[in-house]
Amino acid sequence: MTKPLADRIALVTGASRGIGYATAIALAKAGAHIVATARTQGGLEELDDEIRKEGGSATLVPLNLTDSDGIARLGAGLHERYGKLDILVGNAGVLGPSSPIGHIELKTFNDVMAVNVSANFQLIRCMEPLLRQSDAGRAVFITSGAANKATAYVSPYAASKAALETLARAWAQETANTKLRVNLFNPGPVRTRMRATLMPGEDPATLDTPEQVAEYIVPLCAPDWTETGKFYDYKTRTLMSFRAPA
Repeated sequence: MTKPLADRIALVTGASRGIGYATAIALAKAGAHIVATARTQGGLEELDDEIRKEGGSATLVPLNLTDSDGIARLGAGLHERYGKLDILVGNAGVLGPSSPIGHIELKTFNDVMAVNVSANFQLIRCMEPLLRQSDAGRAVFITSGAANKATAYVSPYAASKAALETLARAWAQETANTKLRVNLFNPGPVRTRMRATLMPGEDPATLDTPEQVAEYIVPLCAPDWTETGKFYDYKTRTLMSFRAPA
């Protein structure tokens, strides 16, 4: 049986654990070759083992996404090796501090923005030419409800996700007349290390797993996905459009 993502190249950031790890495996099961980035070599090697168990293949790229030159080199390497990129899943992100705004140092704020916003900006710059070479380039960025709720005490994270959403939406507008489709995915509360850090008293057994979430990310990466500039809310299983405040 032909796999729906056979012969497609998928770049997944933050792939060593959580939603990125699960999404990389799900995409591999669907037939894609995975280019996996993360800061930790060990986590990437575990991912490679799991993908191989499923009969898939992966290229491991240990990379701190604050290394903008490293992202540029990755883009050049993908161009040289494949001449295209079919799927980009911008998953890597950091929570940052849980504290009132006035107690947060400027450097700490900038560190969150560097990973959650600036790194994705650089990914867009470096990967768009490759995605345009695909017959059906697809980009999905993982966001958070904190972006529109303006959640108290996680202001750097909330602000960074709001910025990411606007960045992705602007890119979707710019590429609306191309074959490239750009969307956002909000997983909501999921059984991840980040969630446990934010809500240490929460029973993880009450939350869906990254593997459950990943199954809903895969369709947004498929060639037959036609929507762009939209927001998929996993909790309600709803594809939403953005609108101005009432």
